[in-house]
Amino acid sequence: MVIGCMVALGSGLVALSRPWRASSGPVRPRIVSLNPCSDAILAEVADPDQILAISSYSKNPDEASLSPAAAARFPSTRGTVEEVVALQPDLVIDGAYAAPSSVTAFGRLGIRFETMGTQRSVADTEADVRRVAALAGHPERGEVLVRRMETALAAAAPPADFTPLDAVMWEGGGIVAGDDTLIGDLMSRTGFTNVAGREGFQQADLYPLERLLAAPPRVLMTSGSGRALHHPALAALHETTRADMPQNLLYCGGPTVIRTAGWLAALREAVRRGEKNVSGRKPADERGLAERGLS
Repeated sequence: MVIGCMVALGSGLVALSRPWRASSGPVRPRIVSLNPCSDAILAEVADPDQILAISSYSKNPDEASLSPAAAARFPSTRGTVEEVVALQPDLVIDGAYAAPSSVTAFGRLGIRFETMGTQRSVADTEADVRRVAALAGHPERGEVLVRRMETALAAAAPPADFTPLDAVMWEGGGIVAGDDTLIGDLMSRTGFTNVAGREGFQQADLYPLERLLAAPPRVLMTSGSGRALHHPALAALHETTRADMPQNLLYCGGPTVIRTAGWLAALREAVRRGEKNVSGRKPADERGLAERGLS
């Protein structure tokens, strides 16, 4: 499932204790990425010819962290051992839910394998950017990307006297993210209070429609599909601003943080202007972030 794979972004890459391929290999490793989140980071920090393939998930423009143009630059695989081995990589990067049988197979074939865990904060994703950049042999590019992320976060921060807006991030199937999540951290940094987290809901807990109707948040963000997310009863939330967040902003860290922070900041400003429904379109101020070179 795409969500499971995307949620597997790393709070720290876990290296399997295997040596590099024979020393006759290249100084900078040839890499196959099997995870859409590592795809996005590698596209920023590795040389293009180092990336032998990205994951097939990144070829879906609705959910990929890479733009269609960026994804089109690279071949992709479905992640089977046969496909990966045929590419003769030095390094494979996948998410935490990698199949144990695949991990074992790569080890027996002498291919180094790294997995990404779950990013729960901006600090986690910055650590992963640095780790992936170091694995690719370009640590300085990791620092450049981290600086871009921090610049975008600073630009997206609310005014010092701003009172955070109560918000619910409602995902496909009616689930929510708790505070111990990357999106929860980004919400708090851009002027929102994660109501579900404050009420004790954890990652992927169901948040009932009845609860939303009984205690409407100031902002309702939805992402994904599902009957509950577009239930007719939501029309009764006259004081709630509603906005559809693109799924490709929700699951990955790294460069995605830049766009997500900008989207959230633009939404905050739309609420301040009194807009009640930005579903189906980008908050107007998001364009300004691109013009400042932060998207």
